[in-house]
Amino acid sequence: MAVDIVMPQMGESIFEGTITKWLKKPGDKVERDEPLFEISTDKVDAEIPSPSAGVLKEIKVGEGQTVPIQTIVGVIDAGGSAAAAPAPAPAKTAVPAPAPAKSPAAAAPAPPRPATPALAAAPVAASSASSSSTSERIHSSPLVRRMAKEHGIDLSAVEGTGAGGRISKQDIEALIAAGGAPAAAPPAAYSAPAPAASSRPAPPPPAAPGVSGGQVHVALETAVPREKMYFGNYEVQPMSAMRQRIAEHMVASKRVSAHVYSVDEIDMTKVASLRAKSKDEFEKRYETKLTFMPFFVKAAVAGLRAYPTLNASLDGTNVILHKEINVGIAVALDWGLLVPVVKNADEKNILGIQRNMNDLAERARSKKLKPEEVQESTFSITNPGVFGGLFGLPVISQPNVGILGLGAIEKRPVVINDSIAIRSMCYVTLSYDHRVVDGAIAHQFLHKVKETLENWSEPVL
Repeated sequence: MAVDIVMPQMGESIFEGTITKWLKKPGDKVERDEPLFEISTDKVDAEIPSPSAGVLKEIKVGEGQTVPIQTIVGVIDAGGSAAAAPAPAPAKTAVPAPAPAKSPAAAAPAPPRPATPALAAAPVAASSASSSSTSERIHSSPLVRRMAKEHGIDLSAVEGTGAGGRISKQDIEALIAAGGAPAAAPPAAYSAPAPAASSRPAPPPPAAPGVSGGQVHVALETAVPREKMYFGNYEVQPMSAMRQRIAEHMVASKRVSAHVYSVDEIDMTKVASLRAKSKDEFEKRYETKLTFMPFFVKAAVAGLRAYPTLNASLDGTNVILHKEINVGIAVALDWGLLVPVVKNADEKNILGIQRNMNDLAERARSKKLKPEEVQESTFSITNPGVFGGLFGLPVISQPNVGILGLGAIEKRPVVINDSIAIRSMCYVTLSYDHRVVDGAIAHQFLHKVKETLENWSEPVL
């Protein structure tokens, strides 16, 4: 019996996924719930288990391809083993097929056809406010809405090629590649050549907009080879799906938020002494290590309570002040970066925060995170100091308006009461969105964080 393998929906707002790696090849035996392939979405990377025991008969969607949810990506023969033996031959021809599919994705004539009417309508696309309000009433993902907003594309004028008329990432990229975004300024001048945009000669220009027009995601998809290429004294590697997502998010954040940075120095001697004295007993009693991060989370919570402007997000001209304090903690992975979220951090003690963080970090590294566990952060913390960095200037994680960067904790000579003493010192950096947060609030927030840590009084055992 043939069992279809489908692209799962990894969250309510996720409607497509990219297969980053097949863990099995055609002809391999698989057990039910055994990891079968890895996917990358807007929110999280995950291993997808096999829906049935049997033999992997066919791979329909190759590595690196992005498809809508519920798309059949492969087939399992649940009946037996010998019957599936001839399957690998056709499957091998199916696996390489996706390789050239990526580069023609921006140039293939098929995707632009449904979007052709939008070329004349896209210039009427107007302001980001009207685009965002319209996109709420149509079938599209948050990534698609953000891309449309960045390039001034009116989603109501785009005909989607996805399931049920859903507008996919490929639809937007095809429109941009065909010249939809630059046409936003002169509507009349561009409506005449619109038919030519769907003709075969039009696709070559994507490289130019990708460079001169700042359309970074187009360049990421089309300019990078799908396999490593070696030249005289250098090597060209394709960006992973996660790396592409990170690039899109970071560029969008720098474009959207007015980044400003404030730096302070904190005497961590009291906290360092408490941790050194308690960490062995803490690990023995609770079976988890005690790190410095829970102390910084608690201090950040104190700062956010005192200055709620930093526990906010911006929606058009409205500032949304969140009642919950959900702290995103950046986790460095071998293949990229994720920011799982400690929900309701203000309700947890040191032990609760440490356990929650350890669990999220472990499942992030084993690709077991759920999409909702990397969503709804109201503030973020990143720790370049764990790699020895003195301090960093992090990019704000959207839609937050602030992120705290932690430097290395190291002993330095400092002046205390006109005497020189050796103290455990740490630089902290606050990156904040100047559209919402002013410098006075930023420095008061940092002072509250500093005050909380230097005068720590909460027990850890």
